[in-house]
Amino acid sequence: MLTLSLVTLFTLALLLGGGVWIAFALLGTGWVALSGFSSFEVGPILASDFWGASYGWDLTALPMFVWMGEILFRSGLADNMFRALSPWLNRLPGRLLHSNIIGSGLFAAVCGSSAATCATVGKMSLPELERRGYSETLAMGTLASASTLGLLIPPSIMMIVYGVVTEQSISRLFMAGVGPGLLLLALFMGYLVIWSLTAGRHGGAGHAEPPMPFLEKVRNSWRLIPLLLLIAGILGSIYGGVASPTEAAAVGVVLSMLIARWNGHFNKAIFLESMFSGLRTSCMIAFIIAGASFLSSAMEFTHLPRELANAIAAMGLSPNVLLVMLTLFLLVLGCFLDGISLILLVTSIIMPLVTAAGIDPIWFGIYLIIVVEISQITPPVGFNLFVIQGLTGKNIFTIAKATLPFFLLMLVAIVLMRVFPEIVLYIPQAMSG
Repeated sequence: MLTLSLVTLFTLALLLGGGVWIAFALLGTGWVALSGFSSFEVGPILASDFWGASYGWDLTALPMFVWMGEILFRSGLADNMFRALSPWLNRLPGRLLHSNIIGSGLFAAVCGSSAATCATVGKMSLPELERRGYSETLAMGTLASASTLGLLIPPSIMMIVYGVVTEQSISRLFMAGVGPGLLLLALFMGYLVIWSLTAGRHGGAGHAEPPMPFLEKVRNSWRLIPLLLLIAGILGSIYGGVASPTEAAAVGVVLSMLIARWNGHFNKAIFLESMFSGLRTSCMIAFIIAGASFLSSAMEFTHLPRELANAIAAMGLSPNVLLVMLTLFLLVLGCFLDGISLILLVTSIIMPLVTAAGIDPIWFGIYLIIVVEISQITPPVGFNLFVIQGLTGKNIFTIAKATLPFFLLMLVAIVLMRVFPEIVLYIPQAMSG
């Protein structure tokens, strides 16, 4: 088992380090494991896994949500959110810095993509916050961290991927992400309030804006109605049992087109541009899923996961100690792999350990997604760091330093979820009960 483990890890590291596409790296690692440590023919297994990973009905939701995010990315929605939220946040300690967090949370709820959320909200908020005298460090930190909620707040592409490969209910995963998503929003905003009260305006809390009449605030808030209707349409159709996640994804695409049209940012060119961009992203993800499926099968045929699970079970580790070890392992791995690859790699190797430890797979899915969120803001492969670097031109380690407090808050959220699992499981259990 030790030889197989070392060869597998070395092959994967060699291929990824050599710049091989992630899907090919997963395929190559599986091929080496099967051909070198089993008597099975590789070709039929590869063909079967590629076919099996490509026709699942649940996977149909993936390109639809990606396409919806691409449409909203071009719809001017972030600008509307910023203008609607700003007047209400003027008296809250931290003021407009909260717009990064709330705006990212709202946009994430309909986009499902961390990078798209970061880029869309950042283009509007970063220049505006700089102009109004806010701390550049906190502006970058709040944007990079809050935009990771695109992976957690439903609809989430990561949840669809996890649900497909682990055969868990995507609807229950969507609902399980609501509580932790609100928890992270509360932790981020609470930190901003405490920081603002201690640092004050001289610490970069910006300048108070002139008060706006109440009726004008209400008029500006109408800009949020299309976004709220979109969220209600998607989640309401799923939670109410009217539509499956796949059908709700189609509803989301139609509603996003209507929103973009209402904002005056939708025509034939945008339709084609968003469709082809979504198609490229979806094909990339599907290819990675197929590669991970083959690697997972290769691991099963070589009995590595079962032997590894037995070895760890023999160590007598408690579920909490196992989670601590997994968190450390995943945080290191997340520095070098993108989120989807990390989820697929983990589920193909580690899932038997989680099942053997008696950890709820729905809870573990949300935990895994939060760890992936953390990896989005850790160098050297933190996608959100790259996005903000492109927006600001700052050194990537400077941006990473700005996200450190929020990195720690995400770890706090994981601890709270473990102590109070109802944060994750209450709504899914209510759905099935």
